[in-house]
Amino acid sequence: MKILITGVAGLIGSRMASWLLETIPDCTIIGIDDMSGGYFENIDARVQFHKVDCADDHFEEIFNREKPDYVYHFAAYAAEGLSPFIRKYNYKNNLLSTANVINCCINNDVKRLVFTSSMAVYGKQTPPFSEDLDRKPIDPYGVAKAGCERDIEIAGEQHGLDWCIIRPHNVYGRNQNIWDKYRNVLGIWMYNHLRGLPLTIYGSGEQTRAFSYIDDCLLPLWKAATLEKASKQIINLGGTREYSINQAADVLIDVMGGGEKVYLEKRHEVLHAWSTWQKSVQILDYKDNTSLHDGLTKMWEWAKTQPDRGQFKWKNYEVEKGIYSYWK
Repeated sequence: MKILITGVAGLIGSRMASWLLETIPDCTIIGIDDMSGGYFENIDARVQFHKVDCADDHFEEIFNREKPDYVYHFAAYAAEGLSPFIRKYNYKNNLLSTANVINCCINNDVKRLVFTSSMAVYGKQTPPFSEDLDRKPIDPYGVAKAGCERDIEIAGEQHGLDWCIIRPHNVYGRNQNIWDKYRNVLGIWMYNHLRGLPLTIYGSGEQTRAFSYIDDCLLPLWKAATLEKASKQIINLGGTREYSINQAADVLIDVMGGGEKVYLEKRHEVLHAWSTWQKSVQILDYKDNTSLHDGLTKMWEWAKTQPDRGQFKWKNYEVEKGIYSYWK
């Protein structure tokens, strides 16, 4: 069995690849990543790895040669708050890449495409967000993810592509990129604390979010690809309890044994965003086995062993008008 994973050097992709290799007999993993946000150290040595952008023609060549049975499309630059200032990059990285993946899946009769979308597609609706709500994104990242979802649905309707769309809830854990100042709030806080800096919070900190530990998501992601009842389903994955950003910071401060919060100017974002989770339990047998405190404890132990890679900062924004002071 061949399984192709895009974004294999990132958190979900790298952990999924290792889990599959350990769990599924006679499994071959074809790993794709352009290394714009992932790290070679994350990639299991057993993965047949290709450094390539999903939007490039070379990706199509690899796909046509390998002819995978299943495809996990995890690759994305998930900096939602930054997306209004990097629109072209956002759409190329998300929409164009996904279009190429869809084309390849159709042309090679892939058994199922599993696509990780985002809660960003819901926008400013009343939580908890259920899967049957309309897509109402409020930023370019959400627009891109909503567009990808609809294109996948159309490919199913017109070309018979089988798919499952997963909307994860702020997945965290070992192998997460903690060196990017624009995304992964828990990782940003760990990076800051390791360098004696405060935990930065945008606005009041009363925004609410849900979080999911990566280990709890791996078996459900496999079932998303293989169970008949997951076919052509949109499923919120995980996130059974919501936290305010202040509460999440307090949990991490307890885990780290210290840390101070600092409040910066608010940004354009959905204030309250968490979703229903029952469908992930009913269809994918999701189990919320790991509390936020326990998951952050494991991630923090890993983070303390990581090299000082320096923090990624965008050199040239496409739009600077209205950009927040902490990103200038």
